[in-house]
Amino acid sequence: MRVLVVEDEEFLREMIAEGLRRDALAVDEAGDGLEALRRLRLGEYDVLVLDRDLPGLHGDEVCRQVVRERLLTRVLMLTASGTVRDRVEGLGLGADDYLTKPFAYDELLARVLALGRRAHPALPPVLERRGTALDTARRSATRDGRRLALSRKEFAVLEALLRAEGAVLSSDDLIEQVWEDGTAYSTNAVRVTLSKLRAKLGEPPLIETVPGAGYRITDGPDGPDGNTDPTSPTGPAESTGPR
Repeated sequence: MRVLVVEDEEFLREMIAEGLRRDALAVDEAGDGLEALRRLRLGEYDVLVLDRDLPGLHGDEVCRQVVRERLLTRVLMLTASGTVRDRVEGLGLGADDYLTKPFAYDELLARVLALGRRAHPALPPVLERRGTALDTARRSATRDGRRLALSRKEFAVLEALLRAEGAVLSSDDLIEQVWEDGTAYSTNAVRVTLSKLRAKLGEPPLIETVPGAGYRITDGPDGPDGNTDPTSPTGPAESTGPR
């Protein structure tokens, strides 16, 4: 899940962003409304965490532009103004949810995850496939009842593949969904993460390499097209340079 956090108070913005990253979300940041709108137009975000009182371009106007341009993101508006009238105004602008400051991080996370689920076709909070269960609300994963100690990137890659419901995701797709902007990532980072994830998932193989295309969750021990070997030389023919 990709999230854009827009907040002009640097300490608060970084606290929110780092918390969401620890919970396996890909997070980008913006400190003013103009930068937020630029990022929203260039990239796709599942959730926008939007401070209302922003420099450059007010948060209200950012929200109006999101609605006007039909940008595909859910909006969680943050504000120190917590009256009923303020909440009604914020929701009337097109925000999907509204949270007043100060707030508990756990509540913020729960609201972001709920909005993220609404940003996609309806899926249960627990994603399951072939004995593997991923609880997106509790950020936990098991396989055949065995708890998996996944890093945040491994968790996010597994979530992206499970949400794809058998569709193939390329390395670029995974970078777009899991890794943050602002840093040059190579497809080798995806391969390393997948290698570690496969080792933790164990046997039988769950993630299939589709030659020349990418990766997907298999339907059976050998996958729909047969190649689940992570070391196979016929894996995706993708560039290894920075994105």
